[in-house]
Amino acid sequence: MEAFWAELRLMQGLLAAFVLSGAIGWERESRNRSAGLRTHILVGVSAALFMVLGESLVNSFAKEDNQVRFDLIGILGAVVSGVSFLGAGAIFSDRHGEGAKGLTTAAGLLATAGIGVACGLHLYVLATGATALFLLTLGVLWRVSEWENGRNGEQQAKSSEQKREGQNG
Repeated sequence: MEAFWAELRLMQGLLAAFVLSGAIGWERESRNRSAGLRTHILVGVSAALFMVLGESLVNSFAKEDNQVRFDLIGILGAVVSGVSFLGAGAIFSDRHGEGAKGLTTAAGLLATAGIGVACGLHLYVLATGATALFLLTLGVLWRVSEWENGRNGEQQAKSSEQKREGQNG
């Protein structure tokens, strides 16, 4: 029965990852992005699960055999590599070679994995703070970026109009 309660305590990290990753996924879903609520939750909870499993392996077997080496950093590296590969699939270039699409989605998946890792290590304050910063970046800074792009678009339109008038005049 003690093992049941110990595993239930480990679930805290996964539940925290579920909630925090879901917040980022919800923001992406509300903007109709390709990776939304479910994808971000799966990435965050998976990252947390890998860290919880790694920590459990260290705690269970490290004392039994001095020849066996356990490395949480290696698990962290595997999570980052796996999510980066997933994010690379979300990035594509437009047909004219003028830019890449999906960079924010890929970065969001990596950020969500980081939140999951923090939750898996039971660093809930850090994970919550990082989530708040990521949501600020995706929300408020997105609006600033859109405003700036709109302003630049107006300036480019005026410049093009002046050039046409100069050629016709």
